[in-house]
Amino acid sequence: MTLQHLASGHLSKMRVDHAQPVRYELPLDDRHIDLMPLLGKHIKLEYSGEIHCGHCGRKTKKSFAQGYCYPCFKSLAQCDSCIMSPEKCHYAAGTCREPEWGERFCMTDHIVYLANSSGIKVGITRASQVPVRWIDQGATQALPIFRVATRQQSGFVEDLIRQQVPDKTNWRTMLKGDADFLDLAALRDEILDNAWNDIVELQNRFGLQAIEVIDAGDLYEFEYPVQQYPAKIVTHNLDKNPVAEGVLQGIKGQYLLLDSGAINIRKFGSYHIHFHAQAD
Repeated sequence: MTLQHLASGHLSKMRVDHAQPVRYELPLDDRHIDLMPLLGKHIKLEYSGEIHCGHCGRKTKKSFAQGYCYPCFKSLAQCDSCIMSPEKCHYAAGTCREPEWGERFCMTDHIVYLANSSGIKVGITRASQVPVRWIDQGATQALPIFRVATRQQSGFVEDLIRQQVPDKTNWRTMLKGDADFLDLAALRDEILDNAWNDIVELQNRFGLQAIEVIDAGDLYEFEYPVQQYPAKIVTHNLDKNPVAEGVLQGIKGQYLLLDSGAINIRKFGSYHIHFHAQAD
């Protein structure tokens, strides 16, 4: 078997197109490799040993927050703890790391949603990231339930909902197959009934237009290009072994599913790799 070198460059999360099944491209700097023709073929990702910050380009021995050097990790608003915990937003206190970035990213419409990837979960995303966020999580279903004016306010709503349902995906379960179908609309109605008094309190605090229930949101469904799911979850770690290779059996979320193990592309953001694929 002959492998052909297709491209070299720095990894970043795969680009997706909401087709049936989802279509994927692997970005390597300015190259974008269409992965769909490579399903069922042998591929190889070879880590060169170099990492360059995805923001400033500085060479770094370790990647922080999936692709940043340590100085950027400590200074960029997109790496602050409030990104993962929006309810901790400190913009109003005047201590945002990058106020202008915060205005563009956080002071904009967000969606609170229910998704089904390894079972039901609640989450938030910018309205502009629908439906990409759900595909990145490997969800087979998703239902928007609130439109909220700011990221912090969406965090407050999510806090209420996660008292009833989890806010995490079990990635191992997600990689073993498609989740069983759930009636997300019925689950939404039950969850909102239980949390309604607290939701009204938030609406009284921020205004009805700031926290709007989406009564008739469209149900999104996703099919992934997977020829075979793994019976046992094994993962590749480029820090321990710089080569990940095998037959590409599928793609789901941000994972390549090889017959030798799965690799989370997003985890290795900004790693410089050489990409090879089986020649026709």
